[in-house]
Amino acid sequence: MSLISKFRRKGPLRWAVVVASPKSEGGQQWGDTWFGNDLVAALNRAGQDAHLVHRGGAESEKRDQDDVVLVLRGLAKVEPRRTASNTWMIWVISHPELVEPDELQQYDAAFAATNIAWRGATPLLQATDPNRFNPRAGEFGSGEPILFIGSTRGQERPVVRDAIAAGHPPAIWGVGWEGMVDPALVHGEFLPNDEVPAAYASAGVVLNDHWADMAEQGFLSNRLFDAVATGAAVISDHAEGLADVLPSVRIYRDVDQLRALLSDPSLLPDAQERANAAAAVAEEHSFDARAASLIARAKELRQ
Repeated sequence: MSLISKFRRKGPLRWAVVVASPKSEGGQQWGDTWFGNDLVAALNRAGQDAHLVHRGGAESEKRDQDDVVLVLRGLAKVEPRRTASNTWMIWVISHPELVEPDELQQYDAAFAATNIAWRGATPLLQATDPNRFNPRAGEFGSGEPILFIGSTRGQERPVVRDAIAAGHPPAIWGVGWEGMVDPALVHGEFLPNDEVPAAYASAGVVLNDHWADMAEQGFLSNRLFDAVATGAAVISDHAEGLADVLPSVRIYRDVDQLRALLSDPSLLPDAQERANAAAAVAEEHSFDARAASLIARAKELRQ
């Protein structure tokens, strides 16, 4: 297909959404995979023809058959096939410290999951799927008093460390906790993604933290959007812009503040504040809203 005929194609655009996770059984448990699947579903709901591509297929000749290749930049860099007659866009959703100085310039459009000015990229925060992450999911959860879902990647997680120091250890789901916490706290390595909404919605408190570079540059964790959308009470470490985007989230800066929040329910958002926050996230921060922004930009580029 020639460059001109491809850019003038009528009807739905064919999208490849590239994630940093490998196409292995382990890769299916990566948050990048879940994020990519939710975005693909939203693009398809919007009338597009979207499919997921794992990092091994990012630079395949098959990408020449796609109208739009959207790279969800995480741990792995992708080199665009600049000879192809398609549109390449990048959305930096995590680990901004790994993005090379000239990397964004290789794409037709660049987005970043922060509201802080970052390398000229268009702000596009992370998102959630309110069809799954909503307060109704709490009917099916186990109701952990304090919950943390996340892996270690060989490093301690500050909010878990601080909660234990505060005398309020959480129930943990995730990989890599051996030798870091009391084994009794670890309920399992993987909580199936379809069970996560119920776990959040039924928990007394959901804990969140950020990698240091992401917090400093305002790259808000996807966990925040998912948990708030379920109506959960959420406590997080500080990240630039968090209080403005998700005001129901309670932010702590030291162990004493965290201890106070976990000890006194009156300091947490009440039922009405949590319900209002869940509704706001569903309206403003859904994958459908993000898909609409991406589609509009792709069509603009391909006029």
